[in-house]
Amino acid sequence: MVGLDHIIVGSGINALVAAAMLARKGDKVLVLEREDRIGGCMATDQLTLPGFHHDVMAATFVLFLTGPAHGALGDDLAKYGLEFCHSAQPTAVLRPNGHALVYSQNRDANAAAFNALSQGDGDQLRGDIGGIEHDADFLFSLLGQPLWSRSVAVLLAKQVWKHGLNNTKAWFGQALEPARGWLETRYASEDVQALWAPWVLHVGLTPEASYSGQMVRVIAFALEAAGAPVVKGGAGQAAQAFRSLIEAHGGEIRTSAEVTRILIRNGKADGVETAAGETLHAKNVIASTAPGQLYDGLLGGNHTPESSKKFRYGRGNFQLHYAFDAPLDWAAEGLDNVALIHLADGIDSVSRSCNEAERGMLPAVPTICVGQPHRLDPTRCPDGKAVLWVQIPDAPRVIKGDAAGEIKTDGTWSEVTREAFADRIEAILRAHIRNFDVAKLARRAYSPSDLEALNVNLVGGDPYGGACALDQFFVWRPFGSQVNNATSVKGLYHIGASTHPGPGLGGGSGFNVAKGLGA
Repeated sequence: MVGLDHIIVGSGINALVAAAMLARKGDKVLVLEREDRIGGCMATDQLTLPGFHHDVMAATFVLFLTGPAHGALGDDLAKYGLEFCHSAQPTAVLRPNGHALVYSQNRDANAAAFNALSQGDGDQLRGDIGGIEHDADFLFSLLGQPLWSRSVAVLLAKQVWKHGLNNTKAWFGQALEPARGWLETRYASEDVQALWAPWVLHVGLTPEASYSGQMVRVIAFALEAAGAPVVKGGAGQAAQAFRSLIEAHGGEIRTSAEVTRILIRNGKADGVETAAGETLHAKNVIASTAPGQLYDGLLGGNHTPESSKKFRYGRGNFQLHYAFDAPLDWAAEGLDNVALIHLADGIDSVSRSCNEAERGMLPAVPTICVGQPHRLDPTRCPDGKAVLWVQIPDAPRVIKGDAAGEIKTDGTWSEVTREAFADRIEAILRAHIRNFDVAKLARRAYSPSDLEALNVNLVGGDPYGGACALDQFFVWRPFGSQVNNATSVKGLYHIGASTHPGPGLGGGSGFNVAKGLGA
């Protein structure tokens, strides 16, 4: 390919969104992926037994389905095989005492269920979801658009003009409220509190973190609007739909093509060098990488806006996959068709497990997220069988010990430690699934270090591209001196979970850069 307009390093959701939009515009695009397949965290394999298809890492596409990238590309991707599968019951919580609370896509039903637990909780839910709905245009612009822009400045000015300075100040104050404060002061039911508390982990936060309350309200709104969809055939099929769309418009994708250096000439990005010794030139380079890989690696320690050592990574993820010989027999009623079930006891249990992980300890009682993709997409396994996608979003990146004092550790995620921690998780699952032992066929565990080996962007197994604390989020992500996705090098753009608007399968940073380049 000659006369390239854009070289894109990496092939996660943001890279593929940018490549698809720019290729469809008519630009000449080359995507270079160091692994032997594209998609980043969007991967599907027969991990346990033949015929059982597991999403290795990412599984749920609610952020993509409700975001601008899908609005721009959804129809085209559907032509190339991207199809979503849904459940009317996107999430639930299952507590150790056996109590379960299911959240559906029906607001009236949810409000009635919440009020039945504690009068007023359902009314509060209506107010919370209605508030997000009312502020949707303003809120989602802040959460998704480039923040250093004239459009956002105008948006803020209109908000102040419409509501007044004091009311706007109050709105931002409430938006910064931690989830613990929101849940403990608004909801009396412990079951309701337990339903929402684990969701803070899916945006890389804790119950005590600033703005975690607002993020959970946004999640509640999104789950009601779009559910917790999975891709028919597995998340890897989404990557293949992107490939087909990009190639149909003349773009090129190369796998097993590791970029080792970004070339700079006269202060502008000029192309890249690969591990194979190839030199490729383009007008722009778009890097979908972690900050350390970009600035310390591809740029050789030069052009760094701030010390990359300052950038902090968050907790690691632990993934566990099961194949079962029969449908699951949950001890609690109403869970058969729920897409994502959290096993947690409430705010304190979530706070404790993520605090233990942040201190380098294996959580004594980890917060567990259980996906049942086969209930939404029967193609995932043979008829009459079942698969489970299990995620522990509060695993330590570096192990210093075991909070329960039961697992001996050597400071690494060794195979022995990994399987011992998997046994701990399995014991919790077994207590809630009556036929667990008789139906279990196989399992496969991935520690945080295993996940990093699969995807170099998952530093320490952190799937969120770095800690999502307020000081390195929004306009401060990844560094306070960075302006949107631009870097100090002209023609070099930084995208991915480490940049605004942050982690997840929304594709927002790729969308923003592509739009900025005229797509």
